[in-house]
Amino acid sequence: MPLSAKQIKIIKWAGRILALAIVLFGLPFYFGYGNPLPFVNPDYTLWDNAWLCVFPLMFLGLLLGWLYPRVGGFLVCIPLVLGLLLGLILEGELVFHMLVPLVAGALYLVSGYSRRA
Repeated sequence: MPLSAKQIKIIKWAGRILALAIVLFGLPFYFGYGNPLPFVNPDYTLWDNAWLCVFPLMFLGLLLGWLYPRVGGFLVCIPLVLGLLLGLILEGELVFHMLVPLVAGALYLVSGYSRRA
């Protein structure tokens, strides 16, 4: 179903604002983790290292989505889905707060692939 130009604009800006809020809120936590490089600290588990691999791709996708919503949406959604699946397999739990950036990535994809009515 084609969307109107106003709906596309609302979806695009909702994704951008949500992405900016996530980046501004999440980067201090990422860098405050200690050593944000994956597989450097032997005390980190596989699950910790997996998320340390996901976060840079997610942040890059959230920022890149401002100019290239399709690329940014894929850079957010694919690593997050893989990280969430790995969390379900290894830990048996779903990290619910990571669904928020997934929504921003989905908004990028919707705005990038939507056609005007």
